[in-house]
Amino acid sequence: MAFLIVVAIVAFLLIFVTSKYNAFVKLNNQAEEAYAQIDAHLKQRYDLVPNLVETVKGYAKHEEKTLTAVIEARNKAMNATTVEDRDKADNAFAGTLKTLFALSEAYPELKANTNFTELQKKLSDLESEILQARKYYNAVVKTFNTAIESFPGNLIAGMFCGKFKKLAYLQVAEAERQNVKVQF
Repeated sequence: MAFLIVVAIVAFLLIFVTSKYNAFVKLNNQAEEAYAQIDAHLKQRYDLVPNLVETVKGYAKHEEKTLTAVIEARNKAMNATTVEDRDKADNAFAGTLKTLFALSEAYPELKANTNFTELQKKLSDLESEILQARKYYNAVVKTFNTAIESFPGNLIAGMFCGKFKKLAYLQVAEAERQNVKVQF
């Protein structure tokens, strides 16, 4: 009788550990998939920006410094390797895009160019998709981190020699945290 109780307890523990392990794997894979979606959207944005820059070049030839900054920020973001580095570089890149769009205010003929407005609309749509993908990624990261840090998940995650490590959240650029100043 005692043997059956021990076997039942061991079987229960094995099933419990296996189910927790599989849940961690599932959440980790969801986080990887979510980041891959962000990566795909960013690739679309990176591919769209050279077309936008070329359109602007035709109208704002003496704005070479701004255009060069946009391309350099794009290249830096594309070449970042870690999640944290890519997040920082992407936030800097988004800041340079704002300066590119500010040029359209200074050049009304650029603002009226259908190619420019079409590219600007595509980029705006991509920005919305990137934001949604970032929200989803951060939600999955929150669920994963909570699962591996709370009891008894932390014990089970620790049993697998660091295979399950806390994931980093994607952050908002510091410039975007500032209050918007509205004047009438």
